[in-house]
Amino acid sequence: MKKYIKNIMILSLVATGFIACESSNKTIDDVFAEVTRGAVFRSTTAAADVAAQSFNFDDPSSTYSVTFEVEDHEQGALLQDVEVYTSFNDAVAGTSSSEALVTTLPASAFSANDFGLPSITVNTTLGELASALGLSPSDYTGGDSFTIRYVLNLTDGRSFSNDNLNSTVSGGSYFRSPFIYTIPLVCPPIAPTAGEWTLELQDSYGDSWNGASLSVTIDGVSTDYSHADGSSTTHTFTVPAGTVEIQIVYNSGSYDEENNFQVISANGDTVLDLGPSPTSGESLFDFCLPLDL
Repeated sequence: MKKYIKNIMILSLVATGFIACESSNKTIDDVFAEVTRGAVFRSTTAAADVAAQSFNFDDPSSTYSVTFEVEDHEQGALLQDVEVYTSFNDAVAGTSSSEALVTTLPASAFSANDFGLPSITVNTTLGELASALGLSPSDYTGGDSFTIRYVLNLTDGRSFSNDNLNSTVSGGSYFRSPFIYTIPLVCPPIAPTAGEWTLELQDSYGDSWNGASLSVTIDGVSTDYSHADGSSTTHTFTVPAGTVEIQIVYNSGSYDEENNFQVISANGDTVLDLGPSPTSGESLFDFCLPLDL
């Protein structure tokens, strides 16, 4: 009798298991049936390389380049085209223009990458963006920026851009698909006059710069100069012929309010005269100004 009851219990458990599995599978099927599957326009260019790009404000051929791939639940087969829009951001006025269409990239312009997904490298010049917005070179300068926005259109009539995606898609380490990028306009360095330059450092208290210093970088090679004692110190350094770029950065100390300095170019002009409390941690030359270095 006990054996009979035991067998009945086992059969009941097995039957219950089958029913549970069937019910569970049906639930999963119902969930997937309700899922809306989207698509991504993923940047395959390294994020650091994307962020490091900029336009030289006075070079219409200056180029912004990013490689993308399209992924949807049919391995990119739903791709119809990608629209490229741009707008201009005026740093001084604090305003942004309305968007303009730059170009449309049809599916035929894409090619399959190593993963079998449609891929394309989009090269966009400053001149192309300005032309799309009807801007002339006099309308923008260093410090301004352009925004590029992509719209991914699918053959089933759906479209995806920055306004209908979640943070996992826009900022996730895998999807990397924000659909929108801002490219700053920068001013290229001004070649400095070759020869002997002079640094005049003053301390109003008359002791030292208390840990502060000036970093002078010439074509990537940096040297620090400071003031050790007394009311002032003079340093000289040589800018070699053919130098492309000079940068000078003030490194903060304990009593910045006591510190002043001047930088005299090899042409005899005082190109920096700053203090007390000079701005620290950034290049002190604004190459967007008409500097005579």
